[in-house]
Amino acid sequence: MTQQIPPTPQGLPQPEPELAGVRNFRDVGGLPTTDGRRVRPGRLFRSGHLAHATETDAQFLNSLGLHTVFDFRNDADHALEGPDVELTGVRNVNIPLSDPADGREFWKLVRDGDLARLRSLLGDGKGEARMAHSYRSIIANRTAEHGRVLRALAADSVPALMHCAAGKDRAGLSIAVTLLALGVEREAIVADYLESNAPHRRYRVRRSGETQETRAPEVAELLAPLFDARAAYLTAAFDTIDERWGGVPSYLTEGLGLSPEALDRLRARLLD
Repeated sequence: MTQQIPPTPQGLPQPEPELAGVRNFRDVGGLPTTDGRRVRPGRLFRSGHLAHATETDAQFLNSLGLHTVFDFRNDADHALEGPDVELTGVRNVNIPLSDPADGREFWKLVRDGDLARLRSLLGDGKGEARMAHSYRSIIANRTAEHGRVLRALAADSVPALMHCAAGKDRAGLSIAVTLLALGVEREAIVADYLESNAPHRRYRVRRSGETQETRAPEVAELLAPLFDARAAYLTAAFDTIDERWGGVPSYLTEGLGLSPEALDRLRARLLD
């Protein structure tokens, strides 16, 4: 049976549904821009992967009238989690935003590595530094991919849903880039990003075995930087834009190759 959501006042996003097999779903509608406008509800959504969506979840997602689902996972993610469920009449676009080989090796250590290996890999601030570096790298090196997404949104690809595995990092950055292009205030972008820390949203990593070591508090502490949404990560991405391009306008035009006309179309499609 399709989930029924009570109507809400015009201009506000609907209350979040309780999806059984999709984590971290939300509508980014309502976020304010620097010129006093707001992101239009029902046009841009974010979530974790859709591979485990239940039939009821799929019915709800179909009710959104989605045009495109952008999947930023790579081959290693697909092998681990499986493909997204098929949604009626929806275009699925896979744009990997990380190196599959590096991801496969790293996540094998996360899931199977012993405490000593995890300390070596993630201890003494290495985990947080790795994440900040990853955010910087995606911004600096994935301009073609982000430009492709924004041009698609400007052309015809809305309503759209963006997701990766957890809906936090790759999807979080892609949403952030989109919101920057719309002129959304940076503080509002960070606040939306940090919502991924809510317990019901978080990605659940499965560690191999059930030993005293795998359940040790230190393991959770070492893994926390990987699964937390931390403002420092998004700040690192914003700093990269400012340092490399001198600010958002040049990043959008020189980095992502967006024309003024494309930006106007994007804003017309996604803003009230």
